Amino acid sequence: MTDTTVAVLGTGIMGAPMATNLAAAGFKVRAWNRTRAKAEPLAGRGVEIADTPHDAVAGADFVLTMLPDGTIVHEVMASARPGGAVWLQMGTVGLDWTVKLAALAAESGIPFVDAPVLGTKQPAEQGKLTVLASGPEELKDRCAPVFDAIGGRTIWVGPAGAGSKLKLVANAWVLALTNGTAESVRLAGQLGLDPKLFLDAISGGALDSPYAHAKGGAMISGELSLSFATSLAAKDAQLVLDAAGGEIDLGGVRAALTHLKAAIDAGHGDEDMAALYYGTR
Repeated sequence: MTDTTVAVLGTGIMGAPMATNLAAAGFKVRAWNRTRAKAEPLAGRGVEIADTPHDAVAGADFVLTMLPDGTIVHEVMASARPGGAVWLQMGTVGLDWTVKLAALAAESGIPFVDAPVLGTKQPAEQGKLTVLASGPEELKDRCAPVFDAIGGRTIWVGPAGAGSKLKLVANAWVLALTNGTAESVRLAGQLGLDPKLFLDAISGGALDSPYAHAKGGAMISGELSLSFATSLAAKDAQLVLDAAGGEIDLGGVRAALTHLKAAIDAGHGDEDMAALYYGTR
């Protein structure tokens, strides 16, 4: 892959390990981040740090965007205007922004693949993300080596936009599960039980979930090692509700958003989304 260049725009908690894994797989990787200092550590991992988005995408074969929201992605890509590259839009931006970004790609004459991922910090570091790819069928083989370098599994969902739809469906489940875990942990304490008993009770049975143990354990210990920020989880919860459009009652997601907002108001916005627990008080 030494002749293939990937520009990674956005080197946060997800983008940085993705860039690292691409470089380890033999790609030429250029990375840009709005705060350059956050990208600098990648220089020691075989990644070239660019000063501007335009510098990053110049001559690239692929441009991978992993930025916080659609507004930022649009601004960055409108200024970068890559030519001849395939645009891999891998952040979670919601349905409306995915349509707008696809339109920008069409105006710029570049192929667009909507490919958000399932997984957070640790799977990203391990190259075990699940890629929910959607876009032109003829790009599957071309994109496969890039997706294989950052993920353990790629699902091609359909036309561009379908990947973002499936990501929101999965996020609805993750949010409801996190919120349900927080409520059960909180209720156990309120009833005078050791909350660890709840995790013991579901362990090994049909109700078990590794995710519940991970987030529940963090809630109980108070050790909220950052995997996915509470503020970003709240953003994603709103995107899920926006996609539903009031046509269905996503009560679990609404409850999660309420608790996430309460946790943010209490100063936990930059902590892991397990901090949702603090919003149940």
